[in-house]
Amino acid sequence: MIANFSTRGVLTATTALAALGLVMIVPVVRDQIPGMPGAIVTEQNAPGGELLSLDPAQEPVVEEAEAPQQGGIALSGSADIGTVPEGGETTLFHTDMDVTFSLSGETDNGQAFGAPVSRPAPTPMPTAKASPRVGAANGGLTQMYSGGGAQLSMPPMEPVIVVEENTEAFPEAEANPLKVTAEDPVSTFSIDVDTASWSILRNSLTYGTLPPDGAVRIEEMVNYFSYDYPAPTGDQPFQPSIGVTDTPWNDGTQIVHIGLQGMMPDERPPMNLVFLIDTSGSMNQPTKLPLLKQSFRLMLGQLTENDSVSIVTYAGSAGRVLDPTPADQRDKILQALENLQAGGGTAGQEGLQQAYATAKEMAEEGKTSRVILATDGDFNIGIHDPDELKDYIAKERDSGTYLSVLGFGRGNLDDATMQALAQTGNGMAAYIDTLSEARKVLVDQLTGALVPIADDVKIQVEFNPAKVAEYRLIGYETRALKREDFNNDKVDAGEIGAGHQVTALYEITPVGSEARLTDPLRYGAAPEAVDSDELGFLRLRYKAPGADESQLIEASIVENTDALADADFALAIAGFGQILRGSDLIGDWSFGDAIKLAQGAKGADPYGYRQEAITLMRLAESMSQ
Repeated sequence: MIANFSTRGVLTATTALAALGLVMIVPVVRDQIPGMPGAIVTEQNAPGGELLSLDPAQEPVVEEAEAPQQGGIALSGSADIGTVPEGGETTLFHTDMDVTFSLSGETDNGQAFGAPVSRPAPTPMPTAKASPRVGAANGGLTQMYSGGGAQLSMPPMEPVIVVEENTEAFPEAEANPLKVTAEDPVSTFSIDVDTASWSILRNSLTYGTLPPDGAVRIEEMVNYFSYDYPAPTGDQPFQPSIGVTDTPWNDGTQIVHIGLQGMMPDERPPMNLVFLIDTSGSMNQPTKLPLLKQSFRLMLGQLTENDSVSIVTYAGSAGRVLDPTPADQRDKILQALENLQAGGGTAGQEGLQQAYATAKEMAEEGKTSRVILATDGDFNIGIHDPDELKDYIAKERDSGTYLSVLGFGRGNLDDATMQALAQTGNGMAAYIDTLSEARKVLVDQLTGALVPIADDVKIQVEFNPAKVAEYRLIGYETRALKREDFNNDKVDAGEIGAGHQVTALYEITPVGSEARLTDPLRYGAAPEAVDSDELGFLRLRYKAPGADESQLIEASIVENTDALADADFALAIAGFGQILRGSDLIGDWSFGDAIKLAQGAKGADPYGYRQEAITLMRLAESMSQ
């Protein structure tokens, strides 16, 4: 009969079919899906975040409809529509669509036709297991609510772009102020061998943005590079060196340059290492867990049969995935690494507890135990406040187990927590953003990263007010100590690893210099003239690893002392950092000045790190214009 429809009848029939389909299907979908007032549900905004289907083996239910009373078209079938309310169980609704369409029109011979329309009410189905479905394709939804019955397709729509919130956190510390020597002649701080700041800065500039303010820690930038400091002699674990040179950014001031060079043992002592690996959902990015696995693979190549390795992971909960294993069983260790998958929350506290318990189990006489935490720092289960974490780590530190932290990824990098953990755990913090950086930290500098030669290293400088009117420490804001902390062996400070170097820079204003920024006090006593060429006096305290009492090293800071080797490059990096921090104490010194100074002082650069620094300075200069 349909073959006999007139053109007008076919047009009327198809229009009625489309309209009736919309009238039936859209209300069904809207009524059966909570929170869907007529909106199209995509993979991004679907309740619970999943699109659902039944077991693919379920056959579609198709029922035959009664024939039209007077010509027309009968359609019937069913659809399963499912939702996952947030935090709830999956509910599927089975909807039968037994529909008879009434097509108004007439045949060529004038015969009229028509039929009633019916729609049974939907009936709920039992709960079924949900399975994710593709929600968007080519701008539309091609697989939406499906199961054993009919598949519902939605019209094309604009893609929804979801921008993840940046939750990065960095330590907040104001730059060290200028101090008047006559009023406050003593400066005290803990040493710092971390290098994370430089790597984060490099990562930011490489991707076209200036680094966050809190990520610019000048001492870590300077200490990222190696310098030609004299090696220690005798029984001391490190050798202090002192140089004095003119300041490149301020005429009339000088730089007191302090360099420490750690000793390098003839043989590396055996190690017990616990890899504490964050496998939470936030680590599911190429620059996080996959790069972490590659980095530890490089490190394993440097370990021997005398070393032992265990792996503890944490996500929603913590567990040990590799029992203590000799490091020469490389295949077994690598297999455990490769099996790691990211997913779940971040139970950092539970992971730390498990790692420290494992380290105590592995402890042996003559071996150094260290937990190496690899994370993006996103602790969200258990203790996650940096101060609370510091308290917990401080309690565990006395067991003799060191804690070092390796950061991975950006977007939710909690650098503040990483710094707090490493500083309190007598370890170092590094940020790994490339495999080259992993090689630098875990291969080239492995012994320094793992083997401590001095704990709780503190520096105190007393300046001579008869020679120095003003001074300021460049960097080390997060490492400041009270004056009385220097002689208190219960106050924690940083460690120095084998072969490590530490650089500290003071800018001083000589008495009588026109560069002085402050006026002498009207009623203050004038500094007593001292017949001495000393600008100041350097004191250092340190403990031998495992010792309770500190030892003291002292040295005079004498005017007209020659500059240390590589001083200009260190100052170029320090000046670069001050520009990034927006310092108002460097005059009009610019990126161009820092670049020029670094280029002239690049010297031997076997691995290209200094040339990379110059390139980054140029990038920063371009971005700031």
